[in-house]
Amino acid sequence: MEKPAMADEARFVEHAFDGDVHILRIANAPVNTLRTEVRAGLLDGLQAALREGAKAIVLIGSGRNFSAGAEMTEFGKPRKPPSLNEVFDAIENSRVPVVAAIHGNALGGGLELALACHARVAAPGAQVGLPEVKRGFVPGAGGTQRLPRLIGLEALRLIVSGDPVSAEEAVKLGFIDAVVEGDLEKGAVAWARANAGKSFTLARNRTDRIAGYDAAKFDEAAKKLTARSRGQESPKGCVEAVRAAFTMPFDDGLNVEREQFQRLVAGEQSQALRHIFFGEREAQRVPGLPADAKSLPVNRLVVIGGGTMGGGIAMSAANNGLPVTIVETSEEALERGLKRCEANWQRTVASGRLSQAEYEKRRALLTGTTNFDKAVGEADLVIEAVFENMEVKKEVFGRLDKAARPGIVLASNTSTLSIDEIASATKRPELVIGMHFFSPANVMRLLENVRGAATSPAAIATATEVGKRIGKLPVLVGNCDGFVGNRMTGKRGPQVEKLLLEGCLPQDIDRVMEGYGMAMGPLATGDLAGLDIGAAVRKARGTVAPVADAVVAAGRLGQKTSKGYYDYDENRRRMPSKEVEQIILDVAEKMQVRRRRIEDQEILERLLLPMVNEGARILEEGIASRPVDIDVIFVNGFGWPAFRGGPMFWADRMGLRTVRDRLAHYAEVTGDRNLQPAALIERLAAEGGSFAGLKSPAKPA
Repeated sequence: MEKPAMADEARFVEHAFDGDVHILRIANAPVNTLRTEVRAGLLDGLQAALREGAKAIVLIGSGRNFSAGAEMTEFGKPRKPPSLNEVFDAIENSRVPVVAAIHGNALGGGLELALACHARVAAPGAQVGLPEVKRGFVPGAGGTQRLPRLIGLEALRLIVSGDPVSAEEAVKLGFIDAVVEGDLEKGAVAWARANAGKSFTLARNRTDRIAGYDAAKFDEAAKKLTARSRGQESPKGCVEAVRAAFTMPFDDGLNVEREQFQRLVAGEQSQALRHIFFGEREAQRVPGLPADAKSLPVNRLVVIGGGTMGGGIAMSAANNGLPVTIVETSEEALERGLKRCEANWQRTVASGRLSQAEYEKRRALLTGTTNFDKAVGEADLVIEAVFENMEVKKEVFGRLDKAARPGIVLASNTSTLSIDEIASATKRPELVIGMHFFSPANVMRLLENVRGAATSPAAIATATEVGKRIGKLPVLVGNCDGFVGNRMTGKRGPQVEKLLLEGCLPQDIDRVMEGYGMAMGPLATGDLAGLDIGAAVRKARGTVAPVADAVVAAGRLGQKTSKGYYDYDENRRRMPSKEVEQIILDVAEKMQVRRRRIEDQEILERLLLPMVNEGARILEEGIASRPVDIDVIFVNGFGWPAFRGGPMFWADRMGLRTVRDRLAHYAEVTGDRNLQPAALIERLAAEGGSFAGLKSPAKPA
């Protein structure tokens, strides 16, 4: 039976009862964050239930989730009472058991709320976790203290990684008491009633799983978990907070957790991570797209080309339940493509990250054919993923236009080529769009959707919706050479060449970029991709790169030949190359470049500032809708460390007046006119403005 509303907070927490078991439902759609009114409503509802003689209390979320945790928009603002810890104290001090009933997600503060309850039950498949580390801080409401007391050292893995686990796994670990089949609320009420007389030991009072603390074992686990953090501070903060759970009384551990939380949440890394978190949401809102723009129905995807990219795109579709057909020109090529997909899946099965049953389900969704016309004629969406050559792509799109049903969207997985020119090969330019996936396409999240001059709202909505459906993060960009990511990264290449000529070695450049947080520096990345690929692009464009061209001319093509900018052993470990050093010295001498010592800060600025400058031009032209779209593209597609926030965020932190002055300085000393500050940077610097404060681009994307 529903209770009448007693206060304004009742709008955010509904109070009902089933006999002597009272129910508190968090009602803050869509994800039930624990905003001020929710906290107050929980406290009021708890007190009312106790006054009215409840024998047990069930706490549940309305809608599709239990709770996604704290309301991050309240961070940095004066906190209004009650705090989460006040609510948790009231729950723990309740004279009757409070049972959390979890469905959907219980993340961050949502899981911390559940951990403060006397017991926890969950619906099958519910996801629970503490992802705060991914936002640049530690769990701040007791999660680092309660979870270790429930499950021991395994808590370190969950908290430092931030990765969620299923309810079934949480039962095995020991922090969910039962998985409830059927109607969760009814099942939770029955479970609470059956266990109302039981004596529960609160998480805060448990000591059995933290007894016998082994410092060496803890440190070894922590070292492994933080090995890939590459300068991010929050994993280390999580380690220290969890360590306190094993070495201190509960309240002292809470103080350590609070100190780590307050230190980290005020820092630049957390601000950067939250910038990306909210930016990924914002990127899904396409400016100027009519409200009635609807995705066309897509029940079968066809991918033209079964190479590395085409196979990865097809895997992404099958991984997410969308039937997909690969079209190839020969049975041999088709067999190679399908075998490559199978091998990728089987490696995941062998690692334990994919069950054999799930593999078979995905494999059944993937088919292949050499019958172009038949497959395309049955498609609801076609994605072309053939060789990156305009004439080849136009030929393919001419065939697609004839074979595809009227009204079907035709997409190109081009990384640089003009969507307008590709669309000119069809009689349906309004239904042609770029869908630029990133390699490996079955792993990378980013999807640059490229709007041509004629691309319709329906085509944009379809590419956006399908991108989300197959697990990608779609960002809409405009049509130009290289779009956003490749166009900006292309401005870094000339500076890499200049730095090598002027005094750097490959390991100097890569050390600085990896120290900044990149997984790999630009030269090591080139070796991985293959230096012959870049050489082919330069040849096609009629450009030269003296050092890179000389390295390729020496037969050093990268990891595939065990020598590129680096030498590689049988395990592909890279080592500085004396041969490359001599190549660089010879080219510099031939070009009469006097070499000098170059400081790390100059290396960093000369690699990042050209990208920022090009990003400003991209905004001026309306190729990107918002500065944060650029940051989201670089974090999700180009290995930019999320805790640095992306190139435009980095520039804002430097200050645009400093950015302007440093660009002007490097333009003068290097003679590179491309480094002259973009007009947008000049304007914002003069106004004391920032990219973050930029309200709209000069023109729509």
